[in-house]
Amino acid sequence: MNTTTIKTSPVNMESRKKLGIKAGDTVRVTQRIVERDMKDKEKKEKVRLQAFEGLVLACKHGSEAGGTFTVRKIASGVGVEKIFPLYSPMIDKIEIVRTAQVRRSKLYYIRDKAAKEVKKHMKHSRKANNVVEAVEPEEAPEEVVEKTEE
Repeated sequence: MNTTTIKTSPVNMESRKKLGIKAGDTVRVTQRIVERDMKDKEKKEKVRLQAFEGLVLACKHGSEAGGTFTVRKIASGVGVEKIFPLYSPMIDKIEIVRTAQVRRSKLYYIRDKAAKEVKKHMKHSRKANNVVEAVEPEEAPEEVVEKTEE
């Protein structure tokens, strides 16, 4: 009896299942980005790799075919979140940089915590600016230089 295996995805699903990504992990996801140039009649495609490193907030649908995980990072002072399909062929590689022990399966409260920190930091920086502006610099005595004629 001959058995045939049908490959449903170009991704090695077994290796992605064994990763064991969970909330609280810091991961680096290397994503393939296809850039297309439509100016000429010829369609030119350039593929580049872009890394997205951040904290895993949630993993949904486990290790089944539609499984996803949400990654959050701070870029230029702004929080950026991306939802990655676990078995996407556009993901080149997933590295677990650091693991953390957390007590929640979904870390959505991190969004509010980060926003509060930013507001607190802004409040302190405003107070510091006001104090600096209120204090006037002391005037230094001017030195008088006399010229002597020879």
